Amino acid sequence: MSGLISILDSKFLNAIQQAFPQLTIDEVDLALEVTQSTQPQFGHYQCNSAMKLVKILKEPPRQIAEKIIQHVKIDPQLIQKLEIAGAGFINIFLSSNFLSEQVDHLLKSQHLGIHRISSPKKVIIDFSSPNVAKEMHVGHLRSTIIGDCLANLFEFLGYEVVRYNHIGDWGTAFGMLITYLKEEEPDIFNGGKEPNLSQLMNWYKLSKKKFDEDPSFKQRSQLEVVQLQSGNPQATQTWKMICEVSRKAYQEIYDLLKIKIIERGESFYNSFLPTIVDELEKKGLVQISDGAKCIFLEGFQNRDGEPLPLMIQKSDGGYNYDTTDMAAIYHRICLEKGDRLIYVTDSGQSTHFQMIFKAAEKAGYLDPQKVRVDHVPFGLVLGQDGKKFRTRSGETEKLMDLIQTAIQKADDVILQRNPSMEEVERKKLAKALGIGAIKYADLSNHRLSDYVFSYEKMLRFDGNTAAFLMYSYVRIEGIKRKVGVDPVSLLNSTKIHLEHPSEIDLGLHLLRFQEALELVADELLPNRLCDYLYVLSEKFNAFFRDCRVEGSPQQNERLLLCEATSKVLKQGLNILGLESVEQM
Repeated sequence: MSGLISILDSKFLNAIQQAFPQLTIDEVDLALEVTQSTQPQFGHYQCNSAMKLVKILKEPPRQIAEKIIQHVKIDPQLIQKLEIAGAGFINIFLSSNFLSEQVDHLLKSQHLGIHRISSPKKVIIDFSSPNVAKEMHVGHLRSTIIGDCLANLFEFLGYEVVRYNHIGDWGTAFGMLITYLKEEEPDIFNGGKEPNLSQLMNWYKLSKKKFDEDPSFKQRSQLEVVQLQSGNPQATQTWKMICEVSRKAYQEIYDLLKIKIIERGESFYNSFLPTIVDELEKKGLVQISDGAKCIFLEGFQNRDGEPLPLMIQKSDGGYNYDTTDMAAIYHRICLEKGDRLIYVTDSGQSTHFQMIFKAAEKAGYLDPQKVRVDHVPFGLVLGQDGKKFRTRSGETEKLMDLIQTAIQKADDVILQRNPSMEEVERKKLAKALGIGAIKYADLSNHRLSDYVFSYEKMLRFDGNTAAFLMYSYVRIEGIKRKVGVDPVSLLNSTKIHLEHPSEIDLGLHLLRFQEALELVADELLPNRLCDYLYVLSEKFNAFFRDCRVEGSPQQNERLLLCEATSKVLKQGLNILGLESVEQM
């Protein structure tokens, strides 16, 4: 099934070409604009092409609109009527029979009738990316949740998706930590008990303090980095231990959030770094600045208006994030053959990735005509005071603590609403609702905006929240159980007929699921899908208010409409990373 806009695009494209044969293909493509109508009185869709053609054709827009309509082949099975409104908008009213058939097809087809890509394409998504020897905190929340949602979306649309966790597991920090452990915690190297992440974090803080204050320790730490990079057995063994302790802690959170991700840290690219630097030098892209090897790109300046360097090798011969990210983009395009690369990191790294993409283009690794690269920045999570979210003591909130608190508060809400629920069921539901509430509160906000984190707000059962959507799904499942008829048994014997305005409104919105998903895939804004699902829930509630299901003459048809809504809502929640539950 093609999306409704795709069907209408094709029809109006042909009409414009026939009405104005003097236009070039490019002019027609630029002028073609079919959008969803914002008000029911303006139809289901609008064609706005007449206004776009005024400058080219030198004719009044209403006159252009009339000529377009004359060449639209009216198929009563598709379009009920067309009318011109205002300056020259063409309002499109779709046939209720057509909408009924399309909803029927959506329900009975695989993948809800969503068009999947015809040829395999590989999307590589880089998200979460915590640092080794540090606990995941609230700052990792958005990258992890947004990245997982986008990965779910592209998988559903038929792409080959690779989910990479580009963890910080290399560099000076490890030389400093290993040196500290050798000098201050030698038992680690003599069969001592493996530390936990809290101990590692404490040692990291102490080593950083010593690194900043003791020049001799700093020098020893830098030499230890060289030992690690050259494969020294003791340094390598200690590094592996540090990574493994951290990995266990990350995985506990990923398991709780049901996040699938492949670890592909900075260390993976270590062997590529000398070759990358050498190659960039041979291509004449490198300049020496204060002893460091840098790439200077047009249009990038610091606050003082001076050229901003992309430093690919430090003056002491060491490498940094710039080098690793150049190696990573080379590897993902040239060796892994990625068709689209998506990097989900905070807004503070926007300039960095713009420079990486431009440098990769200059180096010949990236051809924007063949590979699409996107940096997906996001705003901050704020506390009730409007400042960066922190604990009462002023510390950065640990992500595990945040998740466990949400689950406990969800449990309290459910206990209050349904005190008779079995404890085992309640705990299971609290976990789904608590985690779902955190995810949805994040995804429903425009990712470029900061948002205030509020347990109370995110656990409400009214408004645009996870609880409202999850309850809407439970309500539909309850209706199906009450009727006592399995909708699957009706698929071959019953067809959906949308007659009541609330039925038509709900059916039309169901058919816009593909448009919502395509919009998210293009703009990489998960809140578009949240908005779609919230409106879907509201339209279902209006349908259920206006159209009796159980015992009505249209019971079976309306039951199938409930089933279609249930399936779309469940799939939408699944893409967002939320669990559907049967009772609340």
